[in-house]
Amino acid sequence: MLGLLSGVRYRMWLVTFCYIFCASIVSAQAAELLEQKVQSFQLENGLTVLVVERHDTPTFTAYMTLGVGSADEDGANRGVAHLLEHMRFKGTQTIGTRDYAAEKPLIEAIDRVALQLEQVQRCQPDAHVKIAALKADMKALQQQQRQVVVKDEFSQIYARHGGVGFNAFTGKDLTSYLISLPANKLELWISLEADRMQNAVLREFYTERDVVLEERRRSYESKPSGMMYEALISTAFRVHPYRHPVIGWNSDITNLSKAETADFLHKYYAPVNTVIALVGDVDVVKAKKWVQQYFAAIPAGVKIPPVTAIEPEQKGERRTEVRFDAEPQLLIAFHKPTLPSRDDYAFDLLGQWLTEGPTSLLYKSLVLEQQIATSVSSYGAPGGRYDNLFVLSATPRHPHTTIELEHAIYSELEKLKTERIDGEELSRIRKRLRADRLRYLRTNNGLANMLTRYHVIAGSWRYLVEYENNVATLTADDLRTAAERWLTRDNRTVITLVQEKD
Repeated sequence: MLGLLSGVRYRMWLVTFCYIFCASIVSAQAAELLEQKVQSFQLENGLTVLVVERHDTPTFTAYMTLGVGSADEDGANRGVAHLLEHMRFKGTQTIGTRDYAAEKPLIEAIDRVALQLEQVQRCQPDAHVKIAALKADMKALQQQQRQVVVKDEFSQIYARHGGVGFNAFTGKDLTSYLISLPANKLELWISLEADRMQNAVLREFYTERDVVLEERRRSYESKPSGMMYEALISTAFRVHPYRHPVIGWNSDITNLSKAETADFLHKYYAPVNTVIALVGDVDVVKAKKWVQQYFAAIPAGVKIPPVTAIEPEQKGERRTEVRFDAEPQLLIAFHKPTLPSRDDYAFDLLGQWLTEGPTSLLYKSLVLEQQIATSVSSYGAPGGRYDNLFVLSATPRHPHTTIELEHAIYSELEKLKTERIDGEELSRIRKRLRADRLRYLRTNNGLANMLTRYHVIAGSWRYLVEYENNVATLTADDLRTAAERWLTRDNRTVITLVQEKD
């Protein structure tokens, strides 16, 4: 699973835990200590709270993670989770507005005009005069609304009280909101987040929808790495909703209605799907008191249903070319099971063996010795709640081609199936994985992230405690078996970036 979490989207967030645990977290005694340090409680409405008290600095990090991501969308609302990540920064009935009583009728008027505009554009696309008039009406109403809107008031409040790192991210499996604050601002955070959960206002919906469209153009349609990743996921998956981009396709974003978005928000962004982690200078007694005070009255909401679609076994290699004016690149992905499969743990070690560090198999062979690649890496994608992919990324060194590089990679992968890793090498790989894990477990931010992430993806934060023992039981034969089963021609998807001059 760490292979997944060291992927493109998550690497920046996955640093963790305090130094007191780092020296011995890998031992059974340290795992037991971590189990003792994490204090948890749950409200009657289903809200789960995890607290780790750490009083060496007068700050704490808070993560609120909802087990709601793009995999939980359907054909009618793809892109809604990512859009809601944006919208939940817009404020509430008391935050983000100078006068909600005056703003509310403006919002309702904007919604009515927007609905008329969408209907005319869909049913009477040649009614240019009518469309122009409705757009003018909408623009005038939006200008009136701006007079009573307070931009970024959540950010302003937190900044005034010493908050740093106020942010959010949406993935296939979850959505997280995070911040670090001085220790004496815990009640402030709890009260603001309870207000945001219960009283969010989807103000400036249509302008923010346009912002997301621009984000998609910038990050996916004009960026080679985004184009390749999107092509990889949509090619490797045929049935499972993992195949759709978190941000949604252009037509998805354009057609997201405010009514659909509000329904998704009120149904699922609720206590029953939420886990909070508070790590740092926090008093668990006060935390429990304030969480009860501010969150207990919020309705539980609807438990997010599991995805029932199952990706069929891949029966043959799939290939796609992406043409763009950029240096050639190569992505090769293999379907694999997710946690708690033993093979998922095996791929964490295989990833280390293949690409982590100058002595790793692929780096040493392709970059240092043969010198046909400038870089090679591996990661898991696109999520962790359901079966996913093991991805190899490589860039050829001029004048070598992606075809040469691809064949060289396959030649090296075959060694995993025929050459048994010796005990010393396996021990070295485990130590390197352990060292990476310790870096992840060093900060308040990282621990809070991983506690909530695993509670959503694995069903319990205790996955962190059990992980080392599970990895320690893997043998060289386990790694070879996983490679033989999953690293096959029929199970792979290949994406090639072909340089095309404008």
